[in-house]
Amino acid sequence: MKKEITYLKSVHRDGRIWGFTLLVLILMFPTMLCVIFDVLPEWKALFKALLAVLPMYWAVGIVEIFTYVPMLGAGGAYLSFVTGNISNLKLPVAIDSMEKANVKASSEEGEIISTISIAVSSIVTTIIIIIGVILLLVIEPIGAALASPVLEPAFTQMLPALFGGLAVVFISKNAKLSIAPIVLMLALFIFVPALNEGTVGIMVPVGVIFTVIVARIMYKKGML
Repeated sequence: MKKEITYLKSVHRDGRIWGFTLLVLILMFPTMLCVIFDVLPEWKALFKALLAVLPMYWAVGIVEIFTYVPMLGAGGAYLSFVTGNISNLKLPVAIDSMEKANVKASSEEGEIISTISIAVSSIVTTIIIIIGVILLLVIEPIGAALASPVLEPAFTQMLPALFGGLAVVFISKNAKLSIAPIVLMLALFIFVPALNEGTVGIMVPVGVIFTVIVARIMYKKGML
């Protein structure tokens, strides 16, 4: 028990350090641009723009914490928030790894497996990007061919195919519970044209919260 507490303390300590470090690095880029080019933003226009988008990002950020942490564990959540691309890459990788190891994120084993899988995913992604940048000139003719309008529909289905494979596993285990969120998401994306692939980051937490509420109601009624 003492080792587990010590481990979690170190996870939270290192996670906070890297989180604040990332925040500083992100803010340094626009700051250095202002210093190098000796310019300042139009503060009125900046605050007006921030006022339009900040409430949404604050809401999504808070919801994502309550959504992703139980699914990824503390270490996996900190690492995912620092490296990014959670819903598209980190979450499927962590869930698949824990599923194959037959562990939950709330367990000590799940915590470790989730963190390791996300770390490996981040390293592999970085290596692939580096290789892609280095070989950019070499693969440019191939890249032009892959960007063909004929092949474009196939590439747009890669992410749905990834989540579809994961969905089959979890839906088969929770068939009753899966009906409500599936119906909700289908209705929203069919009847609300403004929703598209760019809103996935918002709709994932919404779907999770809705599913938890439905699961609670079904549990109280003895349906689960």
